[in-house]
Amino acid sequence: MDLGIKGRKALVCASSQGLGLACATSLTREGCEVWINGRTEAKLVEAAAQIEAQTSNRPHIVVADITQESGRAALLAACPDADILVNNNAGPEPGKIADWSDDDWREAVEGNMLAPIMLIKAYVPGMRARQFGRIINITSAMVKSPSATMGLSAAVRAGLTALSKSVQKDSVIDNVTINNMLPERFDTDRQRFMAERMSTRENITVEEARKRIANTIAAKRLGRPEEFGDACAYLCSVQAGFISGQNLQLDGGSYAALI
Repeated sequence: MDLGIKGRKALVCASSQGLGLACATSLTREGCEVWINGRTEAKLVEAAAQIEAQTSNRPHIVVADITQESGRAALLAACPDADILVNNNAGPEPGKIADWSDDDWREAVEGNMLAPIMLIKAYVPGMRARQFGRIINITSAMVKSPSATMGLSAAVRAGLTALSKSVQKDSVIDNVTINNMLPERFDTDRQRFMAERMSTRENITVEEARKRIANTIAAKRLGRPEEFGDACAYLCSVQAGFISGQNLQLDGGSYAALI
């Protein structure tokens, strides 16, 4: 199916690895002109080469820390008229409320709520003027079903979710949709880190830890990053213009509630 986004400009934040890289790859494959972003130039160059090898097109790279105003300014300067914005950033560390300091809260709010909100604020007016825009926030399944150890992540990402729901009430009139993708247990560096953490804590092998993590998913496997990337590309498509303000769970059927 032709998604109708060939030639569209797409900015994908935190896309040198993991789910951000998967989204950038899928959008590049669909013919978008893509800008990838991260804080380390060497990793971005490697990611760009990987995307080019898979799609025959090379994305632009923008070295910038999106948690900083100067970093967001660099993104806007590199791609001032993005048609597609994919907000993404690494999440805070797991723990309990007693573990998180004031600084932990400030960093989480800045990185996972305020940074994407500021980019939405910057890009929505131009998208509305051009009568096309797709904004995807990569949040977490924890937004709808927080675990005991992911309260910090859930709290700040829920704030982004609420703001996005509000903004899209106006923006969708001009064909600018805002949706959230809620991943759970994809086979990325994040899950490898979680497996290593479990391995140390439980005194088991990393492979056994990975099996235990996969068994918490109804599908009994980890998600493949390319599955996530292609879902993102669809939400950015012309065909998805009537989908806005939604939270798409990508969790192998694990979410327990009806709504």
